[in-house]
Amino acid sequence: MTTTKNSSAEAPLVLIVEDSATETHVYKTTLQAAGYRTLAVADGAMALQAARKFSPDIILMDVVMPKVNGFKATRDLRRHPETSHIAVVMVSSKGGASDRAWGMRQGARDYLVKPVSSKGLLRCVRQHVGASAGVGA
Repeated sequence: MTTTKNSSAEAPLVLIVEDSATETHVYKTTLQAAGYRTLAVADGAMALQAARKFSPDIILMDVVMPKVNGFKATRDLRRHPETSHIAVVMVSSKGGASDRAWGMRQGARDYLVKPVSSKGLLRCVRQHVGASAGVGA
């Protein structure tokens, strides 16, 4: 689990659940430049632990990962009262209509298909965290 905090203790926290170090780096760099705090884990099992411990404002969830995949992790997050309120956005290379529909049925609030542009990632995070968060435009 790697944590990177922005200088503002009030900045929203984004939990990145991604097994690709390259993708994780891109997301972290983009989000931190926009003023978000980030926390990264490499699989769904770690995501469940991190969500309970840190209560992030939003979770970016890959689908295909070792141990616990993103669909199951999202479903588990929705079933627990302490994590059910956290916005989950699936971010996956699985871009079929059935994949998207299944992700939404598991409780995701949105579904982005890789590769995701920095602009698209930030637009989605802002939409689900809320404009009131006061993070860079």
